[in-house]
Amino acid sequence: MRTALIHDWLTGMRGGERVLEALCELYPDADVFTLYHRLGSVSSTIERHRITRSFIQRLPGADAHYRQYLPLFPLAIERFNLAPYDLVISSSHCAAKAVVPPGGARHLCYCHSPMRYAWDQFDAYFGPSRVGYVASRWFYRPVLARLARWDAATSSRVDRFIANSAHVAARINRYYNRVATVVYPPVDTVFFHPADVSPGSHFLVVSALVPYKRIDLAIEACARAGARLRIVGDGPDRRRLEARAGPLVEFLGRLSDEAVREEYRRALAVLLPGEEDFGIVPIEAHACGRPVVALARGGALETVIDGENGVLVAEPEAGALAAALERASRLRFDPARIRAGAARFARERHVERLRGVIEETVAAPAGTRW
Repeated sequence: MRTALIHDWLTGMRGGERVLEALCELYPDADVFTLYHRLGSVSSTIERHRITRSFIQRLPGADAHYRQYLPLFPLAIERFNLAPYDLVISSSHCAAKAVVPPGGARHLCYCHSPMRYAWDQFDAYFGPSRVGYVASRWFYRPVLARLARWDAATSSRVDRFIANSAHVAARINRYYNRVATVVYPPVDTVFFHPADVSPGSHFLVVSALVPYKRIDLAIEACARAGARLRIVGDGPDRRRLEARAGPLVEFLGRLSDEAVREEYRRALAVLLPGEEDFGIVPIEAHACGRPVVALARGGALETVIDGENGVLVAEPEAGALAAALERASRLRFDPARIRAGAARFARERHVERLRGVIEETVAAPAGTRW
């Protein structure tokens, strides 16, 4: 069975790319299709596959600003020729699920999220405070309205949706009117494990520096609490965030997996200030025995138990988050108990569950939809 794996873009190893990596291991002969690929940015497991890139790759400035070509993503994704393939698996948070599968082929979509900026998070990405009133009102809003209609319409090209959390399954139902099977993303709980080191007195953020992650909230909360904050990661928001940060905040940029693991181990707690679709970072932190302070929304409600492996914050407000940091500093957490809870997200469980759902879908009678 010839298999095509579709992924929005390949520019780094985050949660979505870990799912793609697992798919590449399940289907070692599969071909990969993507809108844009930064060579060497993903694991060798992915890089060794034949990777077909869209015309976005060749456009001026794509290396630094490929996301600015968002209005062209529908055209680019629909131009991929998938005629030779019997099985199409898309790994999608933007446009990948809208590929056009050939007649008779099965199409499963592992959905990390319906397109956030087209649906419920427009202002976080393209609101007046981000791009200016004129651009937001007269360019981005009509463009994203068209994208939302296209996103909903092209959901019919998917035979079965797999969601990375119950939260995302609910969003799939809301925006696509489809039912999704939940398969949590993989976390390497063997690699991420505790060490015999004493945690420091600082807090930690591990994140892409993009608007919806609300790193600005973490910075303000730590300033109010008088707490030190270390930030691992990079992204388009870095310059803006650095301008807001005081002397207690340190930006570390991108780090190796080994260095990130050490940061987890030495943090008093890990912060998750924004609403996540699932959130790989809390599980990595838990696997290292460290608690998580998270907004009580989205995927965090499926992974963080208040008072047991972290602290939940009711509202995305700096004062509430600062109070949660102070509470986390006072609580006595059990690292062994925290780590034990991460076991259900182990990579082996993800692969086993994912394989089972795919095999069930392929074996179903032709025309079956979920």
